[in-house]
Amino acid sequence: MRFKTLCLAAALAGVASAETTTEDFGKTDDGQPTVLYTLTNDSGASISLTDYGATLQAVRVPGADGELADVVFGFDDVSGYQSEANGYFGCTVGRHANRIAGGEFELDGETHQLAKNDGPNHLHGGAERSFDKVVWEAEPFTSSAGQGVAFRYRSPHGEEGYPGTLTAEVRYTFTEDNRVVIDYRATTDAPTIVNLTNHSYFNLAGAGAATINDHVLTLYADSYTPVDSTLIPTGEIAPVSGTPMDFTEPTAIGARVDELGSGDGAGYDHNFVLRDAPADGELRHAAHLLDPSSGRTLEVFTDQPGIQFYGGNFLTGQTGKGGQKYAYRSGLCLETQLFPDSPNKPGWPSPVLRPGDTYRHRCVYEFGVRE
Repeated sequence: MRFKTLCLAAALAGVASAETTTEDFGKTDDGQPTVLYTLTNDSGASISLTDYGATLQAVRVPGADGELADVVFGFDDVSGYQSEANGYFGCTVGRHANRIAGGEFELDGETHQLAKNDGPNHLHGGAERSFDKVVWEAEPFTSSAGQGVAFRYRSPHGEEGYPGTLTAEVRYTFTEDNRVVIDYRATTDAPTIVNLTNHSYFNLAGAGAATINDHVLTLYADSYTPVDSTLIPTGEIAPVSGTPMDFTEPTAIGARVDELGSGDGAGYDHNFVLRDAPADGELRHAAHLLDPSSGRTLEVFTDQPGIQFYGGNFLTGQTGKGGQKYAYRSGLCLETQLFPDSPNKPGWPSPVLRPGDTYRHRCVYEFGVRE
């Protein structure tokens, strides 16, 4: 049931007639109410966000024919996000995104044991109270850039085995030119590790379309981090040239995916080492994605050193929004972040955060149409 509508006047930061609406998104298993926020710009494009997991629930953008389609995976209410069908759809991942070998790391001479929720390894912040599984405080806002929602969560010392009390904020801004700007910020009262990302699954033909193997991908990365059989990086940084990992030129995702093997989990699920930013303070151009059928494009920009390209190898046909089925390799993730297992890889960009310092991360998903 829709219970509140905020109409933003022209005088408010240049977002004339744009609208933010809020509605009930259901209660969690332990009775907490959740809310869905929908931000619509002047052109009629919109995104939806929920305070459960600080999650990007929908992105409705036009194709070459001008028709809007929702291009990210998700569920119609919070119960879906709490179900076994949820593959981290659209959520904020933390405290540490991706995998940590053996579920442990050493910091200042002390070993910290985390949940082993991905075979022998730790994945995406843990099993019970990772950032995707909690209700965040939420505050809608407007700015000169657009309209948005700021989500905040205070993770106590010891939650999921992580040291220090971490105060985290994720701000989503939706602009008039169909950019989703995600700004992360975190502080701590004791040394800890932090590596946050967004885990949206994209299909630019529309969520529920049959495949992403026909999407054409460019990654602005000349090297990647090879992995072992449990998807933990070996520590090597290897060139992509001459391998199925080479997306330095526009390449159909399905063109070489079978060279990576077959069976459960086989395919793209790798961290790519991005090229340096062009100048101080500027974002790296991380990826370009095109769906030839609709003409929709996605550009990804970030200040982080890596991007995880995941090709939906663990999708099993889950039922999502509007009864759509999310089939094997029908969605892909482009997760800007530090490298996987970074706490255990000396010399790699460090996830360590200390009192008095501030973790920051910006990711921009820019949606457009092929010219």
